[in-house]
Amino acid sequence: MRARLPNHSVEGSHELYTLIEENKERLYRLAFSFVRNREEALDIVQETVYKAIISVDKLRHTQFLKAWLFRIAINCAHDALRKAKRVVTMEGDVLDAMVEVSESNREEIVDVRQAMERLDPKYKKVIILKFFEDMTLADVAEVLELPVSTVKSRLYRGLQKLKIDLEEVEGLE
Repeated sequence: MRARLPNHSVEGSHELYTLIEENKERLYRLAFSFVRNREEALDIVQETVYKAIISVDKLRHTQFLKAWLFRIAINCAHDALRKAKRVVTMEGDVLDAMVEVSESNREEIVDVRQAMERLDPKYKKVIILKFFEDMTLADVAEVLELPVSTVKSRLYRGLQKLKIDLEEVEGLE
């Protein structure tokens, strides 16, 4: 005979499965934006789903389910990077898929890729969530468990560092 879960767990599990189904591509893109490798990104999504499913009954408020799920994905991505202890390189099609590439802007895309790779993780997370995942500042703050003001300052500083880095690259040409 199978044990029955408490009502909020059943409800939370159903919501979780629905949320995973609706956001599986976003979870993959998020994971890929950190590890830059298809297989590793898929492993991270799998680990995220596993951890979410086994822990959903510990979540007290289901209104935070989406932020909680994305936070798990970010933590799994960071764990994968720590385990690998390697420099992350972008595969050529990451930014190409996000912007229409012409011969005139291909060099600029390479510069942006390199600048993003050198960016401090605390700034990189905010920029990825805001611009690549198209989240609002409030959503980013919820996912990262930070005040909105901190998210704004990290976004501003991260963009400033990218700008400085890109200007240095242009100065070398």
